[in-house]
Amino acid sequence: MAKKIVMYPGSFDPVTKGHQDIIRRASALFDEVIVAVMVNPEKKGCFPFEKRVEMLKKVCAGMENVRVIHAEGLTALRAKEMGVCALVRGVRNVSDLETENAMAHINGKLAEGLDTIYLPAAEDKGHISSTYVRQLASFGADVKDYVPEEVLNDIKAAFE
Repeated sequence: MAKKIVMYPGSFDPVTKGHQDIIRRASALFDEVIVAVMVNPEKKGCFPFEKRVEMLKKVCAGMENVRVIHAEGLTALRAKEMGVCALVRGVRNVSDLETENAMAHINGKLAEGLDTIYLPAAEDKGHISSTYVRQLASFGADVKDYVPEEVLNDIKAAFE
């Protein structure tokens, strides 16, 4: 049987407990999870790619079937190049679902046979977003409830 490899693409700017939860759950379901730090031209980045990859590697340490990469270009085409059978996407609410559904259709057209798997946000993490974390941190608020412990100091240092 072929190895089931999925990709969890995102900007992860910064990685949150919500992202961490999706990665853990996907790693329990699939043979390999590639966490891909991607360029999103609609989002203004706060952390450089190298830092995002570094933070994700800290968060994913110990997850043997998870690999963190930096990838550029169209997600669907990059995924197909890497032998990925599906993209994993976390969904917090109906608005996310509408956006993700549109992207899934486009990705399916760009790379025939590429599926998208939606994982609903855990009940206690559905309110967390990288945007909110950046806003809170920029005002000096405590973000420990929203980001993995492994990266808390990195995020605090970025806003001092």
